[in-house]
Amino acid sequence: MTGVATFPYEGHVPVLRLGGVLLVTLQGDLYDSTAERLRQDIGETVSDSTVTGVVIDLSGVEIVDSFMGRVLSDIAAMTRLLAAQTVVAGMRPAVAITLVELGLTLPGLRTALSTEDAMHLLGAEVSVLPRGGRARLERS
Repeated sequence: MTGVATFPYEGHVPVLRLGGVLLVTLQGDLYDSTAERLRQDIGETVSDSTVTGVVIDLSGVEIVDSFMGRVLSDIAAMTRLLAAQTVVAGMRPAVAITLVELGLTLPGLRTALSTEDAMHLLGAEVSVLPRGGRARLERS
């Protein structure tokens, strides 16, 4: 634990679009209803656009339960059927251990140590310009 209390997050999780990639950053724990809404939002966004990849950053998540594991697996399966790939980034060791102990190995779900690594797996590169510039997303 980091000493910072994390309470379940209820509401809308922002889904950012960077070129053809959706970036979802989860902070703290999610209520089941929020996780379900996230699954729907990602599905709708992928089906209504030219998105080819989804990065779900779990670096702000300290614990997961079987429901959240199934949601991640469902998102990966759904995006794959919609011709996009999902990569989970920044998973903490405790989260990985919990998923394995729950028997949720999440087949078909790609993982990366960082969001940057996840973007590279999807064939996207983020270029950061010098101070005062703006970040730019390039497809490889």
